[in-house]
Amino acid sequence: MAARNTRLMRCTPDDLFAVLSDGWLYPIWVVGAARMRDVDEQWPQEGSQIHHSLGIWPVMIHDETKIVEWDPPRRMRLRPEAGILGRGVIRIDARPHELGTAVTIAEEPVSGAAALLPSLLWKPLLVARNHECLNRLAFLAEGRREKREAREPQHRKTDPDDLGEAGS
Repeated sequence: MAARNTRLMRCTPDDLFAVLSDGWLYPIWVVGAARMRDVDEQWPQEGSQIHHSLGIWPVMIHDETKIVEWDPPRRMRLRPEAGILGRGVIRIDARPHELGTAVTIAEEPVSGAAALLPSLLWKPLLVARNHECLNRLAFLAEGRREKREAREPQHRKTDPDDLGEAGS
């Protein structure tokens, strides 16, 4: 059984997927990803990869994460691979909600050292990690929404002191 987290974000699914489509942002919202080494030019197309490192210098593991499914603004499936630690499957689902977007991350190891452990050991760690991943992702997606709304005329706040020439 996968570790599963859900969070309500005050943004649209499109705002969320705009963040997910930028592979260079991956280490900002993914707990444990320390640095980005490269992003395939085709990202976020299915089959494309990002190349990043896990850990803390000087002990770092080079990792590659492949997009298995890219269906914006609904779903993204990833397959991270981290050497001896193994390979996992991550699914991010977005559902429109009256207050924004309900975002769910489900993750589980499928091979390597992590997959050999009972879920009793890895599941609580992934739940805690992905809780923070969703918090970080929310900051990025909600910030994108705020910037987008500031540019859109229907969302701009008018200054009551700015009467223009009509008030003279």
